[in-house]
Amino acid sequence: MRFSELFGPTAARIAASILATSLPAVQAVNFNSVPPPDIDLSALGRVALTGDFDSISLYTYEGQNQNGFSTNGSQALLQQLPNGVFTTLQSSDAMIMAMCPFVRSNGDLAGVVVGGNFTSLGGIRAAGAALWDPTKNQVVPLPGLQGSVNALYCDQGRDTVYVGGDFTGSNSTNAIAWVGMAGWTNLPFEGFNGPVDSIVKAPDGKIIFGGAFTGLGNKTTPANKDQQLVNLQSANITSGPNSTQKGFSDPRNVVCSTSGLGGAGKTWLTADNGGGFWRADLNFGFEPTKLRIYNAHQDGSGTKTFRFKAFPINGIMNFTYTDPDSKQNATCDNSCPLSHNPEVEFQDFTFVNNVGMNSFQIDIRDIYGSSGGFNGIDLFQNDIYAYAVSDLNEPTCANLEFPSNSTQTGPWSVTPSGNSAAQYLTANLTTDGNVTSASAEVTFLPDIRQSGNYTVTIYTPGCQQDNSCSQRGKANVTGTFSADGKPVNNIIFQTNDFDKYDQIYTGPVDANSDSFRARITLSPGQNDSLSLVALRVRFQLLDPSSSGLNGLFEFDPGQATVDTDFKNNTVDSAGSSLDTDATITSLAVVGKTTFVGGNFSTSNISNIFAIPDGGNMTALTGRGLNNAVTHFFPFGNLLFVAGNFTDTVSTSTAGIKHVAVYDVEGRTWSPLGGGVNGPVERIVPLLLNTTMGKPETCITVNGHFTQVLDSGTKPSFDVDGFAIWVPSHNDWLQNLDIQAQSIKGSLTAATNITGDSPLLAGTIQSQGWALSDAVALSTQDGNANLAPIGLRESPAGTVSSKLRKREVISQNVTGAVTGLFVTDDNRNITVLAGHFDALASDDTPIHNVVLISTDDKGKMTASGLTSGISNDSIFRAVSRDSNTLSLGGEIMGTIKGDTVTGIVQWDLGGSAFVDPQPPALTGHTVAVYSITTRPSSSDLYVGGNFTGAGQLQCPSICVYSQGNWNRPGQGVGGTISNMLWQGKDQLLVAGDLSISSNDTFLGTYEVSNNQAWSIPSGASVVPGPVTALVQADTDGSSYWISGNDAKNGSAYLIKYDGDNFRVVPSVFGDRTTVRGLSVVSTSKAHDSNDLLEDKLTLMITGTINVPSFGNASAVLFNGTTLTPLILANSGNNQGSLSQVVTEMNQKFNEANGGMKVGYIVAIALAIALGVMFLLVAIGLLVERRRRKAEGYRPAPQNYFEKTANMGRIPPERLFSSLNQPAAPRV
Repeated sequence: MRFSELFGPTAARIAASILATSLPAVQAVNFNSVPPPDIDLSALGRVALTGDFDSISLYTYEGQNQNGFSTNGSQALLQQLPNGVFTTLQSSDAMIMAMCPFVRSNGDLAGVVVGGNFTSLGGIRAAGAALWDPTKNQVVPLPGLQGSVNALYCDQGRDTVYVGGDFTGSNSTNAIAWVGMAGWTNLPFEGFNGPVDSIVKAPDGKIIFGGAFTGLGNKTTPANKDQQLVNLQSANITSGPNSTQKGFSDPRNVVCSTSGLGGAGKTWLTADNGGGFWRADLNFGFEPTKLRIYNAHQDGSGTKTFRFKAFPINGIMNFTYTDPDSKQNATCDNSCPLSHNPEVEFQDFTFVNNVGMNSFQIDIRDIYGSSGGFNGIDLFQNDIYAYAVSDLNEPTCANLEFPSNSTQTGPWSVTPSGNSAAQYLTANLTTDGNVTSASAEVTFLPDIRQSGNYTVTIYTPGCQQDNSCSQRGKANVTGTFSADGKPVNNIIFQTNDFDKYDQIYTGPVDANSDSFRARITLSPGQNDSLSLVALRVRFQLLDPSSSGLNGLFEFDPGQATVDTDFKNNTVDSAGSSLDTDATITSLAVVGKTTFVGGNFSTSNISNIFAIPDGGNMTALTGRGLNNAVTHFFPFGNLLFVAGNFTDTVSTSTAGIKHVAVYDVEGRTWSPLGGGVNGPVERIVPLLLNTTMGKPETCITVNGHFTQVLDSGTKPSFDVDGFAIWVPSHNDWLQNLDIQAQSIKGSLTAATNITGDSPLLAGTIQSQGWALSDAVALSTQDGNANLAPIGLRESPAGTVSSKLRKREVISQNVTGAVTGLFVTDDNRNITVLAGHFDALASDDTPIHNVVLISTDDKGKMTASGLTSGISNDSIFRAVSRDSNTLSLGGEIMGTIKGDTVTGIVQWDLGGSAFVDPQPPALTGHTVAVYSITTRPSSSDLYVGGNFTGAGQLQCPSICVYSQGNWNRPGQGVGGTISNMLWQGKDQLLVAGDLSISSNDTFLGTYEVSNNQAWSIPSGASVVPGPVTALVQADTDGSSYWISGNDAKNGSAYLIKYDGDNFRVVPSVFGDRTTVRGLSVVSTSKAHDSNDLLEDKLTLMITGTINVPSFGNASAVLFNGTTLTPLILANSGNNQGSLSQVVTEMNQKFNEANGGMKVGYIVAIALAIALGVMFLLVAIGLLVERRRRKAEGYRPAPQNYFEKTANMGRIPPERLFSSLNQPAAPRV
C-alpha cells in the first residue's frame, strides 16, 4: 500500500485493521457504566451550560475524572473507556518506555510486561520492570534489576521476554531475559557494555539489539579499570586492639598514605602478640573493584594474612592477585597473604564479584613479628562518581590532579541517606512562581582521566523516605562534555518513590585538563515551588578499543554460544561500518526488511538505513535524514519516523520537519503536513473519535515542540509537545472541521487488547468532546446528551488576563459566564457573555459577548458587539427587556464618546449599542454581578460592587428607569452577587452585604413599603458570602443558596423553606466552589425527603468536590446525596461550569396542592358563578311552573341595597399574583 492510498474512503477500516495486527494483543479490561443521570429537561426548551472549559464529558463510566495530566514525570497505564475517554489503570512514579504482552508458549497470557525508569508501579515497588495482569488490573513486581528498562520484546515461541536498557541484574548488564515464570536468566553474552534502546525480532527469527554499546558484557571490558579512588578520608574509622606505641595506634594513619612510607603517624599497628581489625564506615554506597594495601614493615612487624568483610551483607570477599614472588596469578578469600618484603611497596587485590557496600572491615588473621598493621589502604572502583555532598568525593588528601568534586549555590542542606546510596542535598524552594535556575544549583565535577565514550547517569533519591513526594518536581540537568562541544540539556523528574537513575548522555567525553573540565549542573526545572534534590552522577567508560560491535548485535537464540567473529554477521557488520560515535535508538521490521534508526553516518548513509532479509545494509531515498532519528512506528507498509531532522540528506522534501513517513514499497518520503518545530521522541497510535461515534486509528506525535507548522493553506498552530495526525484525512486533527474528542498530554508506548481499545502508557487528560466554554445539554429517552452550541473559540486567544480575582465573592473568571435565549418575534438567538475570545461566522474575532442566530434550517450565524468595549472586560450578568439587552460586569469602554463602566445596553433589533447608554457606574473597582427587571415594570435593578451611577450615590444597587438612575432606599452596602424577586414588591439580594451597618449575606428590599431594607429572620445562619441563589418555588418564597464559609473557606448549601433556613451538613469536599444552582425535573421519582420534591433535583455547577469521587463541574443533589454529572477541563487544569441557561422556566408544584392565589380565586369564582347560574336556571324553571299553576302575580317593587353584602377586598389584591413571573431564567 502506497502512502497516497492510505487516505482513500476505506482508510479508517484499513487503519483499524493495521493497528490490530501491528500491536500484540492481550485480554481486555472490563469497565462499569454508571446509571444515566435522572433529569428531564424537556419542559425547559433549549438548555445551555456556560463555563470555563475546552473539553467536556458526561459522567458515564467509573474511572472518569477531570484531573489534568501529570507534569511531574509520573505516568500511567491507560485505556480508553467505551465513550472514548481515557482512564488510568495503574500509575507509575516515572516514565514507562516499553510494553509487550507475555503470551506463554502454551497460549496462556502471563500478563503485560512493563518497562521504564520507574521505581514503583501501581503503588508496588518495582525497579524498572513489572508484570501487569489485565484480568485483575494488578501489578506483580519483577525484582532483581537496578536501573531503567528501555526496550522489550516478548517471544511467545521461546517463552521468553528479552529486556534491554541501562541496568544491572544477575550477572548481566543492559540486556537480560525473563524465561517462562522462572525469573531472570542471563543471556549467553551477559549483556552489553552500554545501554540498549531497542529490540526487534528479525524476519529469520533472530533477536536484534540496538543501542550505544561497543562490546558484549562478558567479552569486552574497559581498557583502563579502577580509575576512581573511594573516599576513606570522610569515613568513620575504627580499629582494635590498637598498639600502645605512641604514633601507631591511630587507624587514620593509613588513610591517604600513598607513599608507602612507615613510621610514627604513618603506620597503624595492632596490639602486641595478636591480630586485630581495621574498619571504615562510609556515608555512601560503593562497588569496589580493587583493594590496595601497603603492608607495615615496622621493626619486623606486619600483616601476614587478612580477610575482607563487606557490610551490610556481612560477607567475605573473594580476590584475585599476583604473587609478588612467583609472579603467578592466584585467588584468596578467608586468608589473603601479604608480602613481608620491604621492596614490595603495595599489593593489589581485585574483587572477583561486584558487590555493593557502605562499610568494610579488614581482619588481620596472622602477623609477622609482634603485631600486625598497615602503612596504607586504598579502595578503587571502575565507574567515576561525583557526589553533591562534597565530603563524599575523592579525598583531598590524595593530592589528585583533578579530583572529583562539587560546588553548590542556594539553600542546600544535607539529608541523611535513608535508603539511598549516599547522603544527598535538599533545597526547599518556596517562592512559588519565582523559582529560577539561579535559585539553587549543584555542579558535579568528575575525575575524567581518559578521553573516550562514556555513558553518563544521574541518580535521584526516592521521595518516600523523606516524605517529599508532593513537593518534588522537575530538574534541569545541563552537561558539558568536551572543550568544543555545546552543552547538552535534559529535563528529569524527581518524583520517584524510590531511588532511580536517568541516563542523560552517551558519547565522547574529554579528559580533564588545565583548560577544560567536564561538568554536570543540576538546577530547578520549573518556576513553581519545589523540593530539589541532588545525589550523584556517574561516568561509565565504554571500551575505547574496537570489539567489532558498534550499537548493533544480532543474537541467535538457537545457539548456545556466541560467535564473536562479528564480521560474519550482516547486522553486526552493518553497525561496525558506522562512525565510532554511532547510537542506535530504534529498530523496526516492515515485511521482511529491518530498519535501523539513530544518530550515525557513513559516506552514503545518515541516521537511517534498511537491511533486507538476506541482504546488506541499504541506504534509503535521499541517503537518509539530516539529523538523528529517535523512534519508529511501522504501519502496514509505511514507516513513521520521528527525530530531530528537518529534511533528507541529498534531496529535499517539503514538510519533513522532525516527523515523516516512508513508503517501503514506493521508496518515497512524505511529510505530515508541514511537520513540527522541535524534536519528536515518540510515535504512538490510538483510537480516537474524530467524528461523532466513529473511532479510527490516529497517530500521536510526542516530543519537545511547541508548534505544528503551516502547510499549504493550513496555518500553523500552537501545541504543547503533543499533536495528532489523522491518516484518513491526511491532516492534523486540529485542522479538521469536525467535532472531535479532546485529548492532551503525551504517550510513550502502546500494545493492543483483543476486542477493545489498545493499552497505552503515558500521561493523558481527555474528555468526550473538544467543546469550549458553552455547550447544549438535552435529555431524550432517559439519556442526557451534550452538543455544540455554535461558539467557536479563537485558536490563539488574545485575552490578556486569563485569571482575575476581584472582591471577596468574585471568582476566577474566564470562559462564558452567563447567557440567555431570545425566541420571540420569530427570532432564535443565543446570547453568551463572559471573558473569552471567539470567531464570528466570517472568521473575524469576537470578544466576550457572542450572539448566535439560528435560522429555520438550523444554520448558525455568530456575531459580536461592535467596537467600543475593551477586550479586557468581563461580562457577568445579562438581562433582556423587549429588544434591549442589558449586560453587566467589569466592563470598560467608550461608545459614541461616552464612557461606559459596569453596564452596557445593546439593541437586538438594530444590532447596535443603545443610544444613549446608561450613565457609567462609579467606584474604585466597578463590577456588576446581577441584573433583573422588576415584574410588571421596566425598572432595571443592577447589583454588584460600586458606589454610584453617574452623579448619583447608590452603593451596591441602583435602579435604571426611563433613562435615569435611582437609588433604592438607604442603608445598603457591600457586594451584591445575586437577586431574586419574591413578588413584584419584594427583592431578595445575596452576596457580602451591609444593611444598616450590620454585616449580612442576605437582605430584602420592600419596593412599596417606604423602600425599606431588612435582614431576613434567621439569616445569621449563613456562614459566608453567597455565590449562587435559585428559587425553590414559584413565587420565590423558598430558595437555595450556596457559597463559602468566611472563616474556613468550606462550601455550604442551605435551603430556606419559607420559614426556616435548613443547612445541608457536610455535603461538599474541600476546595469546592459553587457558581450556579438550578432546580430541574427528574424523569422518575427519587426517595422522598423534606428538602426536594420527589420529582425535582438540584443541579449544582462550579468546581464541586464530591466526597469519595473527586472534582466534577456539575453534580446533582437529590436532597441526600451528590452524583457527578459533568466533567470538564480547561487546558491541563480542571474546568468549571458557571450557569445553566434555559429557554423556559422551571415549573413547580406548590406545597399542599396549592397554586398562585389569583388562580385559586379565579377558579373559585368561576365555579361559584357556574353554581349560581345553575341555581338561577333551576329557580326560573320552578317559578315558571308555579306561575303556570297559580297564575300571574305582580312582583314587589322594592329591593335591597346592591352593595350591602359585597366584601371589602380590593380586586387587585385577589388577582395581583397573576402578573407575577414564573421561575426566572437561571
